[in-house]
Amino acid sequence: MSKQPHIVIFNPDQWRGDSLGHLGHPAVQTPVLDEMVEKEAVSFRYAFCQNPVCTPSRCSFMTGWYPHVRGHRTMHHMLHHEHDEQMLLRILKEHGYHTFWGGKNDVIPGDEAGQGNDPRVRYADTISDYSNYELQPNWHGPVYQQARGEHGSDTFYSFFIGKMDKHENEHFYHDDDWLHVQEAIKLIKNRPADKPLALYLPLVYPHPPYGVEEPYFSAIDRDAIEERLRAENWELKPSIIQEIRKRQNMQSWTEDRWTELRATYYGMCMRIDALLGDLIQAMRDEGIWDDTAFFLFSDHGDFTGDYGLVEKTQNTFEDCLSRVPFIIKPPKDTPCKPGVRDCLTELVDFSETVYDLTGINPGYDRFGKSLLPVIAGDTDEHRDAAFCEGGRLMGEIQAAEREYLARNPDNPEQGAYWPRASLQWSDEHPWHTKATMCRTKDYKYVKRLYESDELYDLKKDPGECLNVINDPAYAEIKVQMIERLLRWYQETCDVVPQNTDPR
Repeated sequence: MSKQPHIVIFNPDQWRGDSLGHLGHPAVQTPVLDEMVEKEAVSFRYAFCQNPVCTPSRCSFMTGWYPHVRGHRTMHHMLHHEHDEQMLLRILKEHGYHTFWGGKNDVIPGDEAGQGNDPRVRYADTISDYSNYELQPNWHGPVYQQARGEHGSDTFYSFFIGKMDKHENEHFYHDDDWLHVQEAIKLIKNRPADKPLALYLPLVYPHPPYGVEEPYFSAIDRDAIEERLRAENWELKPSIIQEIRKRQNMQSWTEDRWTELRATYYGMCMRIDALLGDLIQAMRDEGIWDDTAFFLFSDHGDFTGDYGLVEKTQNTFEDCLSRVPFIIKPPKDTPCKPGVRDCLTELVDFSETVYDLTGINPGYDRFGKSLLPVIAGDTDEHRDAAFCEGGRLMGEIQAAEREYLARNPDNPEQGAYWPRASLQWSDEHPWHTKATMCRTKDYKYVKRLYESDELYDLKKDPGECLNVINDPAYAEIKVQMIERLLRWYQETCDVVPQNTDPR
């Protein structure tokens, strides 16, 4: 293809990396993605995000920087162009792309006090007119507020709704995800003739609250749902895990209740797959699918009942949180051997692959590695280790995310995120400690600043249920993992601007 490809970035929120049909999940149904991987795309089984919460992960994959490079470790510190922090969408726009942003932000500073100064207009077109829709889009947050029950109940912090009601004869509940896909389809049908498209769709599902409409709610076979993970020794698990578990207060849940929550989450994944099918069909109808580079990945995963928890943490890196779906379909004229790859990959590799496909030099140093050689089938190797990081220092109050406290200053325990967010506010206990994961194919090591480190033998313990950090049999492995982590920090600790200053 002589001209630059169209780019589609399909970015669902909080989708676990194991929750895909073609990766062998016994209950999840993702037929659109499964067919794509069978015929024209590559799915990376072991892809990892660089932070287990939304904003720092997005800042990382949109720049090719790890969170520590510029201190993007919180929900409330985003990319600032005036600070010379780069961003993929802006670079694509500057290189001739018609860019569209349909979905959540969580990566650049938002609208300032309603004055219409939303910085996203610098990067892409966004939706501003909902008047063409007979039914206005709905967010399922208000539905969840009714489903929570009373404070102190075992449902109050569960994020569980279950079946969502929709209007009769409608295929989808009319929420923001549905709206943004509809707007992207409109643009595809009325695209500019002189520019390639770059569509960024950072959708909400399957982020909790866990709720989904029919037919997705009932489509998941409850009998096929796998057993939840359980820690073998809680004393060797991070303290934040233990405290969130206590505060979420779901220990009384039966396995049947957990199964319903997990089935609902898997139904949400199935719904995202169906929305994607509508988008792809529109691109096929317009004759541009073959000329499109398609990327699907999530910002991070979700506990979904594993270890007796829901939602996520800011500084632990269980595979259910750090491992994400990552699927790439290149343009038809780019070499591709479809199927599943087992090499380690990271989301910083996403933007570097975009630059490789488009021939764009973004003009700054990054840490991603293009995946095109792996997609072509020229190699089965990519990285020897993957990394993820989070947490804060003692006294680092600007990273304590007290903005959550401001939402309910008189009664912060009313907030849905209180079990997790409140542990970031205080220095009385190192729940919030900085931590960093180094994961190879066989082992996972986590350096924790103020409490015990973690080491897992993934061959014997793929669910990370038994921390062997103090086992003498693993002393040599521990040293090797520490050395690998140190080398990574030294290689990636900063970026020097490419433009030098006169003296």
